[in-house]
Amino acid sequence: MSDRRSAVAETESEQLLNEIGRLLMEDGEYSSEPTLLYAQLDHNMIGESIFKELGNQLLFRWPINQRLPYALLELWEAQDGQNRWSELEYVVRDGKFDVAYFYPDEIDPQEDVTERRERALQRHFGDKPIVYPPLPTEDELQSYGL
Repeated sequence: MSDRRSAVAETESEQLLNEIGRLLMEDGEYSSEPTLLYAQLDHNMIGESIFKELGNQLLFRWPINQRLPYALLELWEAQDGQNRWSELEYVVRDGKFDVAYFYPDEIDPQEDVTERRERALQRHFGDKPIVYPPLPTEDELQSYGL
């Protein structure tokens, strides 16, 4: 029975990985490849950073599709057991994707996630400057009443 669950989970994970790639390419303004998604997940926490390579620079993109964090969470929750990965690198290049998972025991708790993300960018794209969009104005931010 556990072998069957494992096969089902693998199929579900593969479907979610394909969906993540599709969601990353739905960026109508910058649907280009290569793209790096660096994500950090834990219980009640999802943090994703998307970078698009544009020639001699990298462009940081806010997630365009609201489905992306849910697909990441579903992928994270599809893992069996307590030893779930906590960060991933998802790279889309030449119509294909590669994924690397990082588990809690592989991550230095004293190191900031931005340092690991910077290393991932260097590894996949070399030493290129990163262009960040302007921060949203107060009118663009959503506010919630208590």
